[in-house]
Amino acid sequence: MDRRTSIKWVLAASAAWPVLATRSTRADSSLPVRGYGTDPKLVADYRPGELWPLTLSASQRRLTSTLADLILPADEHSPSASAVGVVDFIDEWVSAPYEDHQRDQTIIVDGLGWMIGESIRQSGKVFSDLDTTQQHALCDAICDEARARSELHSAARFFALFRDLASAGFYSSPVGRKDLNFIGNVPLARFDGPPAALLKTLGLQ
Repeated sequence: MDRRTSIKWVLAASAAWPVLATRSTRADSSLPVRGYGTDPKLVADYRPGELWPLTLSASQRRLTSTLADLILPADEHSPSASAVGVVDFIDEWVSAPYEDHQRDQTIIVDGLGWMIGESIRQSGKVFSDLDTTQQHALCDAICDEARARSELHSAARFFALFRDLASAGFYSSPVGRKDLNFIGNVPLARFDGPPAALLKTLGLQ
């Protein structure tokens, strides 16, 4: 699980994935949604849990923080995932009352429960209290569904979703966009077109 080589491709491949809309969409809407009432005003700022009750317990949030930081640790470029609010992002995501979010809630909550139980079974400690070697060993068994043992496929499905959510939360934050050298969302006094070097690289010059 190398941050620079195994995570960025997930974001590159899913740049238009709706998960990013939770933090980046600015369109306002008051249209009623069947079963949910009206959509929140997306141009407003809300505190965690203000739109709907949050799902994760204190122990689940602690595990979420540990696992997110294992996937996206602090380095010389940027802070860890938990330091930029990824735990709140995941908790909000799985707490939203929409069908896809509720499906993800089941996967995440069940997966966190599995990790707590499995780490206790293997070591007598919860995952957050394991040393880094033990944490990596448990994650390595479920980090690739194609290679995971058949009895671990549900856990591997959880890990894949958790990794995508943690990555989306991190790289859609201001710190994460800076880490990717993303230069959008910045007003320009003038625009002279794409750089000549880029056009040459693409064969468009």
